[in-house]
Amino acid sequence: MTMVIAMLIVLLAVVISNIGARFIPGIASTYISIGLGILIGIWPLTNRFIPVFNDEMFMILFLAPLLYFEGQRTPIFFVRKRIGSIMGTAIWLAIATAVIGAALLHWVFGEQLALALVIVAIAVPTDATAFDAVVEGRKISRPVRKTLVFESMFNDATGLVLLQAGLLWLRTGHLTFWQNTWELIFTTLGGILVGSVIAIVIMLLRQLLLRSNGNVASIQNLIYLMTPFIIYLIAEELGVSGIIAVVVAGLINNSEVARSRFSSPKQTHFGVEMVQFTTEILNSYIFVVLGVNLVRIVDGQPYHHVLYDSWHWLAVGLLVYAVLIGSRYLYGRFFVADRSHQSALIFALGGVHGTVTLAMTFSISSFLSQTTYALAVVIETVVIVLSMLVPLIVFKIILPVDADEENRDRIMGQMREAMVAAAISETEKMGLCQEVAANVTYDLRDQIQANTLHTFFHEWHQTNLEHITLTPTQTAEQSRALMRAFDAERRYLYDLSKQHMVDNSYIHELYSEILVAESLVLDPASQVV
Repeated sequence: MTMVIAMLIVLLAVVISNIGARFIPGIASTYISIGLGILIGIWPLTNRFIPVFNDEMFMILFLAPLLYFEGQRTPIFFVRKRIGSIMGTAIWLAIATAVIGAALLHWVFGEQLALALVIVAIAVPTDATAFDAVVEGRKISRPVRKTLVFESMFNDATGLVLLQAGLLWLRTGHLTFWQNTWELIFTTLGGILVGSVIAIVIMLLRQLLLRSNGNVASIQNLIYLMTPFIIYLIAEELGVSGIIAVVVAGLINNSEVARSRFSSPKQTHFGVEMVQFTTEILNSYIFVVLGVNLVRIVDGQPYHHVLYDSWHWLAVGLLVYAVLIGSRYLYGRFFVADRSHQSALIFALGGVHGTVTLAMTFSISSFLSQTTYALAVVIETVVIVLSMLVPLIVFKIILPVDADEENRDRIMGQMREAMVAAAISETEKMGLCQEVAANVTYDLRDQIQANTLHTFFHEWHQTNLEHITLTPTQTAEQSRALMRAFDAERRYLYDLSKQHMVDNSYIHELYSEILVAESLVLDPASQVV
């Protein structure tokens, strides 16, 4: 029962954050989610229902599907084309940062080298979702954005291997370079192999079902949703990187969908919508949980001694963040995009850290003493907070506003109104009876949210309480009228496209809305007409 209440509390926060982001310009839903998580953590009534953060459950339930979906949105061709860049950021940059950071922590603060490596390794993984939040509404070059996205997809595995090396060093007192190098190669290549083999087997199974009389859309989508969990668990059980495995599986799934999308269009469309919905919910969910855990770290009894007895934790956290930014900036000047100062600065600040870093931090509790573990937690908290706040401020100064994105809603609204006006004008020429004409006009006006709440309630009241409905003949006439109206809308968009006055992506989005609306009218199994 407690778990159900906890889930409902967090999901309610997700709802509020996503709605709030629509009414608070300039603030991404990610930051609202963190803020609501902090409120949940501060209020004892809600905080007591939220369970203790479990890093293994987080990796399986949240990170695995998110990385799988991220991989699914990326064609393998792009990865193959950028393999050098991916290896540079996800492996060589991560290793160099960990080595430099550990050496500096040892030299400046006298930290044990093994512990220093653990602290820096945890801060290596970056978060693409958090990065999207800090650049929301700002214009950023596509090559830099792609580099950051690919880095975040693959550098988690490097961070985990470096963390394991640091913990082993801490436990045995010896750093076995060749063993750790071999482990990195084994876990990475093993993850690629396991992810590829299992994904291909599942792909062939799904395609066999798709091309047989035994295809059931609900079962297909269930298999699809289970795939990242199955692959992650098998890969981890075999001792290879589950993270790499699910990313590779997602890449393979991308090419599968591209070559089979018309075999069952409804199933493909539902799958795309399901992925988008699940991704948005999971992303918001994990940042609410992050907010709750930030409160627990600051307010938790084990951390009081570390936090309030000295400022050592803050100085170490600042140095770790400075090392991360410095190494990333230097890498950006030599290897990223046009190698300009601005591109390097964006790449440096774009390495935002989030819940993966927090999960890795909580995973080391059994390897360290209580005081040392508390120190590591607060240091990583400083890194997470700085990595999310500093770029948020700097990007608003150095990056121009994305005018296209800013004007998108306004332009789309104008186009949608003109499109619906053309459809209503077409229906007026049809000579429809009053009841059908009123229903068709109401439905078309709904495309631009022109019907008020009072009008909706009136229609609902007539249908459900007064039982005023159309006859079968009038219903058929309504369907024909709507199809003709949708034709008028498509003609308007086609004419607009020929004039080359607006971006084609706007036209395609509106066109797809019309097709979805028309599918509701044409679907013989539909219960909404």
